[in-house]
Amino acid sequence: MSKIIMHIDLNAFYATAEQIKNPEYQGKPVIVGGLGLRGVVSTCSYEARAFGVHSAMPIGEARRLCPQGIYLFPDFEYYELLSRSFFGYLRNYSSLIEEASIDEGFVDMTKYLQKEKDPIKCLKELQEGLYKELGLKCSIGVAPTKFLAKMGSDMKKPMGITVIRRRDIKKMLYPLKIGDFFGVGKKSAAYLDTLGVKTIGDFVNILETKEDEMRKHFGKSYDWYLNNIRGNGDDVVITEYPDQKSLGHSQTFLFDTNDPDEIREMLNNLCARVARGIAREKKKARSITVNIKDEHFKSFSKVVSLDEPIFEEEDIIKVANRIYNNTFLGIVIRLIGVTAGNLVPLKEKNVQMSLWNYESYEKEDETKLLVNSLNRKANKKLLVMASEVKKNGNK
Repeated sequence: MSKIIMHIDLNAFYATAEQIKNPEYQGKPVIVGGLGLRGVVSTCSYEARAFGVHSAMPIGEARRLCPQGIYLFPDFEYYELLSRSFFGYLRNYSSLIEEASIDEGFVDMTKYLQKEKDPIKCLKELQEGLYKELGLKCSIGVAPTKFLAKMGSDMKKPMGITVIRRRDIKKMLYPLKIGDFFGVGKKSAAYLDTLGVKTIGDFVNILETKEDEMRKHFGKSYDWYLNNIRGNGDDVVITEYPDQKSLGHSQTFLFDTNDPDEIREMLNNLCARVARGIAREKKKARSITVNIKDEHFKSFSKVVSLDEPIFEEEDIIKVANRIYNNTFLGIVIRLIGVTAGNLVPLKEKNVQMSLWNYESYEKEDETKLLVNSLNRKANKKLLVMASEVKKNGNK
């Protein structure tokens, strides 16, 4: 018997989060993203979309289209807290949840919905309950596979519910534009356009009639595309992941740049995201890697191994900036990323510990996390550890 997989996608999550935090923004065009000259829109409210603003648009263009918009820099820490509440809400319906990103996930609803006489009514109650309890709007796709569920959740926004059964694939998916096929990127879509492929139906036809050519171009992806569009894709919701040994983030600049101030600002933001990620995992990093892609699309990376593992944002920023200054300064950069590697448990120490001093190390690490969190909320370094004052000779 087929599984019932739900893909749930929060609508305009960052913008909605800002409207929840600031009720006076409700019903107004909210644009979240980089606010500098080269900043881009991360997401925007549906009120802003009515003016033609959309994700990945340059902020300058957004301001031209919507000068009355409310422009905000992302508050990732707040979004992550709201995301955890979102996934906590979903656990009322199923324990089988795969967090695909901060604002979307797959849920195995087989056990919950099989016994229901009106599954659509149950999904509507889930959707409305989420909005009532957390203020979050979502779109839902339900299907026997994760791919089809993802395709479904994209079809009706905001607050839509779409069910795709295997027998509905030709009718519901074949007429869609090839760019709507989840997993087909812009480059592949442009290549397929040269072959006259305009719709998903055209894509299926060329995959089946020109197998040798398509296999040569797409490689292993050929089978992935065909299996998914035939309804034979993955239906396993992954609830646990192997212990992470690294965590990183990267970002592409809107325009290639060698401006050190612009690059360092992006690098510092990435370091902050990495620091939050490893703190959430209760890990520390024994190495920091900075990687770039230059204007010719060539990739380079530099890794620094650390004598003492680190997890604090300011330490990660310090190491990453040292790598940039010593290795990549002056290079025209298209993309930059930072990775915390060789992760170890937060409680692990390089020094020899006895049974008698272990608890003091554990308490110190937990206190550091609390101090860092409070300083981030205050947006300034109000608090320091007593051990740091003593170490630095401060009074």
